Amino acid sequence: MIPIPDRLALKLIAALGAALLLALLVHDRNHWKSKSEHYAELLAGERAAHAATVANVRAAAEQARAADAANVARARAEQAEINERTSNDFENRIAAARAAAGRLRENHPAASDPGGRGTAPVPGLSAAAQGAVEGAGEDQLSRPGKRAGRDRGALGPEDTLTATEQAIQLDELIKWVRRQAEVEPSRD
Repeated sequence: MIPIPDRLALKLIAALGAALLLALLVHDRNHWKSKSEHYAELLAGERAAHAATVANVRAAAEQARAADAANVARARAEQAEINERTSNDFENRIAAARAAAGRLRENHPAASDPGGRGTAPVPGLSAAAQGAVEGAGEDQLSRPGKRAGRDRGALGPEDTLTATEQAIQLDELIKWVRRQAEVEPSRD
């Protein structure tokens, strides 16, 4: 072997050490570079997934808004139909009741005279019931004594028609409330 001077040997060892260190650094750099690229790909994938999720949520929210608007329109249309039908039924029943009352007046003219007793009187209260009516006094619901020539408790044709109209009105109101309650605010 050829003798190598000490200084040269030191330089050679230092150069080999530097080369080895450089090789390790290059290897480390390549390792971390590949890891960085891997993490960059993961980050890009996560960002893409996040963007897709945001887009899906926005689309679902818009779809829900459209479905809500359609439900509101449908419910309003059903309610408008119920209102129209109830109004028509009410007007038809009131017209029929008024027509029937008019026919009764035409057929029994004495019945339209509140002071007279014709062939179609409205029966008054029995003697036992009259005592209960007289006791009601202050509530303005009973009619003690004579009023406009009528006997106690006897209803005239106009009172009967008014009571019939009010009964029809209440009946149609009850039907309207029940129909409105059946309208489903949302259908999924």
